[in-house]
This record gives sequence, structure tokens and C-alpha cells, in this order.
Amino acid sequence: MLEELKANFESLVSLYEKEKGKNETLSARLIESEAACESYKKQISELERKVENLNLTEAFMSPGDSSTAAKEKIEKLIKEIDKCISLLEK
Repeated sequence: MLEELKANFESLVSLYEKEKGKNETLSARLIESEAACESYKKQISELERKVENLNLTEAFMSPGDSSTAAKEKIEKLIKEIDKCISLLEK
């Protein structure tokens, strides 16, 4: 009877160690996945910002305009806005 209890105890310890190892592996994978997820979120934000910039540039471009012409239009608008702000501050 004592030998049977000892065998069962050793079996339980073995199963515990096996599950503990699985838990550690899964915890490490979870941490890696969370880091990858965060990285992907940052990448998505950056790509969304780039899309917004492209859409803004495209909105200022006429069908025959180049990107430099669009940039010039945007710079002109910024200068006009700056003039308006300076007039409002007076």
C-alpha cells in the first residue's frame, strides 16, 4: 500500500512538472504574441497616417498635377492660414 502511494505521488509530481513546463512555454509565447501585437498596432497606426497624408495630397491635386504642385498648394494654404492667425492675434 505504501509503495502504491509512493508511485502515485511520483506520478503526480511528474504530471505537475510536465504541466508546469507547458505553462511556462505558453506564458513565454503569450508575452511574444503580445509584443508582436503591439508592434503590429504601431505599424497599423503608421500606415493609417500615411494613407491619410496620401489622401490629403491627392485631394489637393488636379488630375494633371504632379506631387510637387500639390505640395506647393499645401504650402500656400499653410502660409495663408498663418497670415490669418497673425491677423487674429492683433
